[in-house]
Amino acid sequence: MVFEAIVFGVIVLAVGYWATMFVMGRRDDVLHGKFVEEEPAAEPPRLMRPTPRVLPAPAAPQPNKDSLQALLTVIKRDLHDAARS
Repeated sequence: MVFEAIVFGVIVLAVGYWATMFVMGRRDDVLHGKFVEEEPAAEPPRLMRPTPRVLPAPAAPQPNKDSLQALLTVIKRDLHDAARS
């Protein structure tokens, strides 16, 4: 009885896996068992082009002490309100 249940469970899992792959569009995997994509044919090497230089982004302005203090006060009030409810 237990053996039959295990076999039935394995069959159900296999059908579920097959259906999932089929719905996801992986029909090649389902029909042919091709789980690894074939490597494309080797292409001749391309000439390297110089990459354009990217300028670094300007530094973000540092927040002042008053804005950080105000943020800390708001966070403390929110935590206090959350603890009360």
